[in-house]
Amino acid sequence: MPTIRLGEGRAYAYEERGSGTPLLLLHGFPFSSQSFRPQLDSPPKGFRVIAPDHRGFGNSAMKDGPSSMNAMAGDALALLEALKLESAVVGGVSMGGYVAMALARMDPGKVKGLVLIDTQATADDEAGKARREAVAVDVIQNGVGGLVSSMLPKLLAAKTPDVVRGRVEAMMLKQAPEAVAAASRGMATRVDSKDLLARFAGPTLVIVGEHDAITPPAKAKEMADLVSGAQLEVIPEAAHLTNLEQPAAFKRLLEQFATKF
Repeated sequence: MPTIRLGEGRAYAYEERGSGTPLLLLHGFPFSSQSFRPQLDSPPKGFRVIAPDHRGFGNSAMKDGPSSMNAMAGDALALLEALKLESAVVGGVSMGGYVAMALARMDPGKVKGLVLIDTQATADDEAGKARREAVAVDVIQNGVGGLVSSMLPKLLAAKTPDVVRGRVEAMMLKQAPEAVAAASRGMATRVDSKDLLARFAGPTLVIVGEHDAITPPAKAKEMADLVSGAQLEVIPEAAHLTNLEQPAAFKRLLEQFATKF
């Protein structure tokens, strides 16, 4: 797996496959770039898929302190620079969507288009921030097992094959408690991005699972309504991980979107 070295010498790992317009795909919580395995193994026509591991996840090195969305976006921008890419379509699942929006806020010139997948534009309220902190404390004290048990039923639709369910569970269990805690605390500090979407002028694809209970279709519609000309797609028989649950439908949507670039 290729890596780059960031300014402080920290390893930042990524995978890339396919050819065409660069598509930076940012993974959700608490996963790694391997959550995009279907898209890496069978890249959508028209896109060069680039999928990094956020700091502390997968094969990327950890950094002390909360992993804010801006910090993870900064890492991704450094990767684009290292790959000598002037711009890319930027997409993200759930937490990765928060990072994608942070990146668009930090350096809008780098973003040719957005793909927002099972995510939301709003910030956490006080109760949500408290839950993030409780997760961070629990995983540091007890490991990620409890978090996996509580999250897994919400992530996948009831008809998701057992083999997919098993891969998702195994991927979550592999992540370091310190990285999971740092990301949970980082998500609590994110800002509301409705203003960012309201002024974004590039092509935008919003994807959500029909049965997503974490960031439901209503939240996806809210984002799509903010961006002029945005395309909203609801994938049947999927919940919060549409790219893993329904990879063929997800691939078709990306291939259609690629024709805009």
